[in-house]
Amino acid sequence: MSIIVKFILVLKLELSKPQLNHVFTLVHGIILCAGRKNITQIRNVTRQDRHLSSMTNFLNHSPWCVNRMQRRRMQFALEKIRAKRVKSGDSRSLMFLIVDDTCCKKDKSTKKMEALSFQNSHEDGKSVWCHSIVTSHVVSEGCSYAWDFRPYYQKEYCEAQRMRFSSKNDLALEMIEAFPAEDDALVYVLMDSWYTSEKVINACNRKGFHVIAAVKTNRLICPAGIPIQISDFATQHIHKTDLHSVTVEGQGMYWVYPYEGSVSEIENVKLLLSWKDDYTDLSKPQVCLLCTDQSLDLVTIQRYYHVRWNIETGNRYFKELLGFDQYQLLSFIGIQRFWAIQFLTQNYLEFQRQEWMRDKSSMTLGDVVYRI
Repeated sequence: MSIIVKFILVLKLELSKPQLNHVFTLVHGIILCAGRKNITQIRNVTRQDRHLSSMTNFLNHSPWCVNRMQRRRMQFALEKIRAKRVKSGDSRSLMFLIVDDTCCKKDKSTKKMEALSFQNSHEDGKSVWCHSIVTSHVVSEGCSYAWDFRPYYQKEYCEAQRMRFSSKNDLALEMIEAFPAEDDALVYVLMDSWYTSEKVINACNRKGFHVIAAVKTNRLICPAGIPIQISDFATQHIHKTDLHSVTVEGQGMYWVYPYEGSVSEIENVKLLLSWKDDYTDLSKPQVCLLCTDQSLDLVTIQRYYHVRWNIETGNRYFKELLGFDQYQLLSFIGIQRFWAIQFLTQNYLEFQRQEWMRDKSSMTLGDVVYRI
């Protein structure tokens, strides 16, 4: 536990000693728990003699600021990335800011937990009873840090609570605009097709960030000035002789058709229509990638977009390894604080992975948890 204490003290979280002890316990317990990671199990596995109610009170009512914890954690992560860049001798930092959303599913019998609603789940392909959050992830210099999150509330809930409604795109915009990249950093924002909108891309342009994102095949392009859906263009005008064979290390081979121009309302972009492994006439492209950096070649665009997988594996680690969705708190304030401590825990594990990888060629977060 001493290395966890040292890590948290370095962040200078401006918490009282009892509050810090609760953070130590929660982070340590999240890592140690082998089964369900609710507050009861976290308390039991750390063998704390303090009453369970004191831990739930820390999450639900104790006066401490989540935003301050988030800022200190993010500052620490950026400092570690900067230190690795300086050590490697790179003149400019290449950073990937990845945006996605995830659902924390709950049993339908759960009624007293605040802010639950039926939300669409991409993973399940249907509506599920859950909390939905939009998250971001940062990858740079071999580091992979869970970065930020925003809870998503449905419009009906916002109206009932007299809150301002924000769409998932609005929440993604907030995190992109708040990202404190240095002037010498080259930032690529990676997204799936859900977030690829003119509003988000314009926000990235204002920040000086490039975008590599998936788009749906029903979007319009204008080859030779004639508007046509991507899917129709692919099936009516593309033949195998028009495609480039592109091999990306670790991803296999793609057949790619490059297009430059406008995509719907988004102007001056590169668009890659991709088929994995094999191509047949009259088949729609399996993946369409939009890139606002026209200087990148086909292989680099595909390789950079594959970095987006970090947020997918990150969400899986959160749920399977850290119990991100296993809370049994009723107050949504307490739930959001629990999520903030989960992000702190992931950042600690990633920091420790970087430290211990000096002795190994590769290591996962699961390996770090096992070693602890």
